[in-house]
Amino acid sequence: MNQFARPPIVPPPAVPVLPVSAPPPLPAKLDLVGDRKGFLDLVARGAALELVTLGFYRFWLLTDIRRHLWSNTVIDGDAAEYTGRGRELLIGFLIAMAILLPLNVAFFLLTIEAEHMQALGSIPLIAAFYVFGQFAIFRARRYRLTRTVWRGVRFWMTGSGWAYALLASLWALLAVVTLGLAWPWRAAELERYKMRNSWYGDLQGDFTSSGWEFFKRIWWLWLVTPFAFILFPALPFLYAHYKAVEWQWWVSGIRFGGVTLHSKLEAAALQGLYWKTIGWYMLLGTVFGALIGGAGALVGGGSAASAAKGLDGVVQNIPFIVVTVVGYMVLALALSVVSRLYLTRDLWARVLETTVVLNIAAAANVSARGDLATAVGEGIADGLDVGGF
Repeated sequence: MNQFARPPIVPPPAVPVLPVSAPPPLPAKLDLVGDRKGFLDLVARGAALELVTLGFYRFWLLTDIRRHLWSNTVIDGDAAEYTGRGRELLIGFLIAMAILLPLNVAFFLLTIEAEHMQALGSIPLIAAFYVFGQFAIFRARRYRLTRTVWRGVRFWMTGSGWAYALLASLWALLAVVTLGLAWPWRAAELERYKMRNSWYGDLQGDFTSSGWEFFKRIWWLWLVTPFAFILFPALPFLYAHYKAVEWQWWVSGIRFGGVTLHSKLEAAALQGLYWKTIGWYMLLGTVFGALIGGAGALVGGGSAASAAKGLDGVVQNIPFIVVTVVGYMVLALALSVVSRLYLTRDLWARVLETTVVLNIAAAANVSARGDLATAVGEGIADGLDVGGF
């Protein structure tokens, strides 16, 4: 045997290769593209047409505003689409008026018949209008959702408007009894009902933010708000703070299947928008007051002289009345332009730029479902002045 034979070469043990996991997908961004001046031109032109048509153009203007914002809202590189029509809103409003006017007349007659209960006669009317308003809010949301399309798939809603109105009314009573402390829980429960009846194709919605979450961030408002009514500059600050917290809380609770939204909107993010709106309101109000004062000075005579002249005095004041009415309409429309620019378009942009969408891939393979809703609910909401955007 050879004493100098080499031992056999043993290969080193194999090092296990761990699988390399793919990095998590980046959050999808929401962006508002488009020209701000283009939006301003749109609402200014629409306000002029509202003046000419005595307000009837507002249905088409609202449709144009939504179409502009929807088409300029880009989610993960794809813009949304709004398919509503101004004629739908007009028809819905006319149907709503046919429902609301008899209700007004009926309660008016009941109040006359029960004059001894005149102090309480308005309570049933207010309660009925509140219930109708909540019904309209739900149905208006259903209408807007079914006119919203993204990547060729439409959003839609199930659920009952009357069930929502009952739920909202019961929570409103609880909020009154608790001096408003139950309001955050009311907001959470109502939004949860709406979202769980909201769908993107076959992807069901949900709302995960809680009332306690909301309450923890705004509880101190109950302590300082009474003083804010005395100290005027404080009230707009508090309201802007409240709305920013509400937006952040609401957006962060939205779910569609596995798709999650998250908002980083700060509590002070909307202060500038509200103060710009207030500044324009004060400026336009001052201009209107100066216009009326100048018209009164030009017409002359004063109220006492006009009263002494009788009918002739009234006829002489017709130019002043015309200037006042037209000036008031122009003021109202100018205020609406300011509000739509700052508190609709700019606020929309502020919310979008601080929002991200997580797990957007869960919305990649959805099947189209759902039917279109009528605009009657939107019409009732418009008639009761409770309609949201």
